[in-house]
Parts: sequence; structure tokens; C-alpha cells
Amino acid sequence: MLPLAPAVGLNRRSDSSAGRPLTTTNRPETGPDRAPEPVAPETAREVTAWLRRIGLAGPREEPLFTTLPGGVSSEIWRVDLARGPVCIKLKVEQDWFAPIERSIYEVRWFRTAGAIEPGCVPEVLGVDEERHMFAMAFLDPATHRLWKSELRDGHADPAFAALVARKLVHIHAATAHRPDIAAQFPTDAIFHALRLESYLEATARRHADLAPRLHALVATTANAKHALVHGDVSPKNIMIGPGGPVFLDAETAWYGDPAFDVAFCLNHLLLKCLWTPQAARGFLACFDALAKTYLAGIAWEEPAEIEGRVAALLPGLFLARIDGKSPVEYVTRETDKDRVRRVARPLIAAPPARLSQVRGAWAAEIGVA
Repeated sequence: MLPLAPAVGLNRRSDSSAGRPLTTTNRPETGPDRAPEPVAPETAREVTAWLRRIGLAGPREEPLFTTLPGGVSSEIWRVDLARGPVCIKLKVEQDWFAPIERSIYEVRWFRTAGAIEPGCVPEVLGVDEERHMFAMAFLDPATHRLWKSELRDGHADPAFAALVARKLVHIHAATAHRPDIAAQFPTDAIFHALRLESYLEATARRHADLAPRLHALVATTANAKHALVHGDVSPKNIMIGPGGPVFLDAETAWYGDPAFDVAFCLNHLLLKCLWTPQAARGFLACFDALAKTYLAGIAWEEPAEIEGRVAALLPGLFLARIDGKSPVEYVTRETDKDRVRRVARPLIAAPPARLSQVRGAWAAEIGVA
């Protein structure tokens, strides 16, 4: 979610949802030809009461709710208050095992990462763990641009990619081999369901010949317990702020293998070459800058070891964004999907040890020297 104003995350527990898999609710996005759906009065009253309790709304204030386009797992509303607009995020049902408790771990990731790298996350303004609600500080869209939007428009800045890597590796290094932090994130089952199963295991069902290798990647990733992982380091979750990157949406926070965060972000830089082909050379320069900067900052293990895990995992994630449960929305042509498959499949079958091998194979496929 993009917090256009002080963002408030709300997760509501239904009588039947606790500890159970949730079911999919896919809602069409609102737009110029679709009227916003009304917010249920009971929900509006619940949120209003909470906003009053934490001081974002006055004791007699009646906020105005407007539905905004949402994602698979959230409904998002604009709520106009006397202090200015806020953004409400409501967790909804989905078909992956995604208990609403993950909002607690998102807040914990924000607070941990923010203490290590001040300014790299939105400030948490208020939390109600019992009701799974939290509020985040205002991010002015005039000064905070979404990295995904910049990449879509062909603005590839290797210096910013290096900043992302610098912040990320600092968070990983500061949390490495910390049992106290690991104890705050008992999220193995959540991470497995939302990341390992939905990406790698789902892809294994589509590519039976690669299933042993993909399941091996799952096992390697699940068993590498090194540092605090964000779990969704994607350009859609990174703002370009005045002080550098601001990370959003840490709902899949996990104490495990930091190689996942690196591979997840590098994967998006490769895929963007199909979205905005004229900027492919710049995207690969961002790939190089992020990889080089991250590897230079590793202090908790040998850089070659984690590079090997990133390089092996990356082709699996590359293929997963075409043939897994969560394909990227901008790769729609079958010819482009086949290009991803041509590069990813051999690299999964014979895992590379260096990131340059993955980068080189993709550059050759798309004709970028």
C-alpha cells in the first residue's frame, strides 16, 4: 500500500478467521468508470472510534470515508479528518494462509528497521495489537515518489538502487545472529505460505521436471536462519524520499535468509526490462549497483556464500513471477513469458554461483550488451 497520508492499517478478526486459511476476495479497482464502493457503517464506526481513542480524530469528529483502489489482501480508504486526510488499510480475506496477526510483525519490522536506519520506514503513530490496527506517519507524495512508478517511466537511477542495498544490508547486518530479534518474529509458517509456497512450490507444480530443484531452493531458504528479512522488497514497496529509500508493507517479515530480500528486489529489476524495454540498460545498471553494494556490506557470513544463495534463488523467483501464484501484472505477452522461461529454466536446473551469470543470461536474451 502507498501511504498517501498518515496511513492507518486495520485488520479485523472474524469469528471464523483466527488461525485458519483465508479465502480469496478479488475486488475490481475503482476508477473513472466505476463508482467507489461504500464503506460498511459498522466498519466506519469501529475505525472512527479507534481514531478518536488514539487522538487522530476529535471526540465528536465524524470522518468522511472514501474507497480507494485496493489490492488482493487489502481494502484502502481515504478518511478526511480535521487534521487532514488519512489512509485506512483494511486486511481482507485471501486464498493464501495469511493470518491477520501479520500486521503485528509488520509493525515490529518497522520499529526494528527504523531504529537501525532512522527514516527508512514510516513512523508508527499508534498500535492496537488486540484489534490488529496501526497508524503510520504522513508521507507527502510531493516529496515521496514510488520507485515502481519511476521505473515504469524509464527512470533508472543506479545511485538510488545502491542506497536501497546500503540500507538493506545495514538492517540485515545489525540483526544477524540475534536470538532476541528472532524471538519477535515466529513467522516461519506465514513466510512459507506467502512466499515459498506461493512462488516456488506453486511454480514446481507447473514445471514438474524442475520440481526437485525448486523444492531444494525452498529447503535451503527456509533453513538459513541469519537475519531479519522484510520479505517483500519490491519497487512497489519502496518510496524515494528526501533522505533516501523508505520501505513499506513488511507484512511478510521473517527471521531467516537475507538472500531472499536481495533476490526478490533484483528479480524486479530484471523483469522491468520487459515493462519498459527502452530503459533495459539502465535497469541492468541498477541491478549491478544493488548487487555490488549489498555484497560489499556483508559482515555476518562470507559474501560468496550468500551470493551463491541469491544467485540460485533468483532464477526460481524469476520464473515464479510468470508461472507462480503471483505473476507480475505487466508481463502479459506469451512471447515475453517464454523469454523468462528460456533464461530461468536452465539456471534452475544448473544453479549459478554468481549473480553475474544470471544477469548475463538475461542481458543476452534481451539483446543488451
